[in-house]
Amino acid sequence: MKFVLLFGPQAVGKMTVGQELAKITGLKLFHNHMTIDLLEPLYGFSEEMWRLTHLFREEIFKSFSASHHYGMIFTYVWAFDQQKDWDAVENMSAIFSAQGADTYFVELEADMDVRLDRNKTPHRLQNKPTKRNLEQSEQHLKSTMKKLRLNSYPGEIEQENYLRLNNEQLTPEIAAQMIKEHFNL
Repeated sequence: MKFVLLFGPQAVGKMTVGQELAKITGLKLFHNHMTIDLLEPLYGFSEEMWRLTHLFREEIFKSFSASHHYGMIFTYVWAFDQQKDWDAVENMSAIFSAQGADTYFVELEADMDVRLDRNKTPHRLQNKPTKRNLEQSEQHLKSTMKKLRLNSYPGEIEQENYLRLNNEQLTPEIAAQMIKEHFNL
């Protein structure tokens, strides 16, 4: 079993790179908006929505990690200055590690201007209904960058299987191929 945590700020390309990585590896993609977009129409962006999102994800991780699948890619926006996010990442990793899975951390980064452009792409909007209000989505992206640190400092990630990619100039296909080759997936 393989568990690939694909993380970085909003609109950096996590889902799209994850889709390409899934195509060439046989890993299953579970992108973070699969739970958000399920629950947001019912609860809005409320505490209850986030509680259920985390609960659903944890149960999916437990079930999947005990399965006979090759592995999972999960996308995540990791706020490095928030202990709860460190705890969430530790919990995810522990669920898979307890089942003998190999874990891989892939961090994507791109400048704000690139991410603002990507935030409006038809592919993103098709796959993430809560991003379709472009004004709200762009405002959230900008305000989050002011409040939270969404990329790691050099040396901060101590995971043995770790790769950091600036994917500003990379196609999703090339980024996915680089990840596959780096970890021999």
